[in-house]
Amino acid sequence: MRIDIHASGFALTDSIETHLQRRIAFALDRLRGRIRCVSVKLSDINGSRGGIDKRSQLQVQLTDASDVVVADVQRDLYVAMTRAVDRAAAAIVRRLGRLRGAQPSIALARLPERPILRLRRPAAEHIT
Repeated sequence: MRIDIHASGFALTDSIETHLQRRIAFALDRLRGRIRCVSVKLSDINGSRGGIDKRSQLQVQLTDASDVVVADVQRDLYVAMTRAVDRAAAAIVRRLGRLRGAQPSIALARLPERPILRLRRPAAEHIT
């Protein structure tokens, strides 16, 4: 799994890069065989003015499905990176689950509908 990291508006330090690579490895390791590349764009939206402006965007290219793109904006860059990675992992799991569930076999797709059976429960007795 290739990880590309780009920073805009600030210097990409070793600690930022190490933190991000560890978070990605931890969150996406079990999905490693399904992922081609992870592209990360980090940016400081407001620059020196401050505020809630640290943006982390992940684009995950899957081998057999469309890309997953997730972004998060926080005051702290580390929180934004962590949340974006966790959200991307959850989105990938959902997408792959939908792909497994969306491809029923042809034989199952042509089965006639079965009637729904509803059982009646006896009325509850009133205690007086």
